[in-house]
Amino acid sequence: MALKIDIEADEAIITADGIENIIEVVCKECALGYEESLYAGVRLTGDDQIRKFNSKYRKIDRPTDVLSFPLLTADNGKIEFSDLDRDMETGFVLLGDIIISMDRAAVQAEEYGHSIEREVAFLTCHGMLHLLGFDHENEEEEKHMISKQKKILDKIGYPK
Repeated sequence: MALKIDIEADEAIITADGIENIIEVVCKECALGYEESLYAGVRLTGDDQIRKFNSKYRKIDRPTDVLSFPLLTADNGKIEFSDLDRDMETGFVLLGDIIISMDRAAVQAEEYGHSIEREVAFLTCHGMLHLLGFDHENEEEEKHMISKQKKILDKIGYPK
């Protein structure tokens, strides 16, 4: 699993030590079991920037905690791709991008009574699972996705 992590320091509240390492560990754990080498982009930003993305792409004019922009068709962890979906230099399969609002992460960490590191791990996991075709559009999908998130976060040391 390869990542490109962008931090917009002028907008993001970056208070956690090792935040990039946390993101890498979560993404690699989500990608375990895939034969292909996967690539994703993760952008840490603030409420102002994520609100613009949310408004433009979801027509919801307010900030949110995490957005995922999959490049591939995927369903419940089964991704469909061709050689055109690979990076020509590395051969990695390009999954898509995740955007996390560090402003929302800080607020939610306080609301839920856990660390910002745990919240960023959760939001990263949630975003990655969306890139891999997991969703929560109905009760059954939501239960499955929540269970998968819990297993991953428990395994890497960020239990609820």
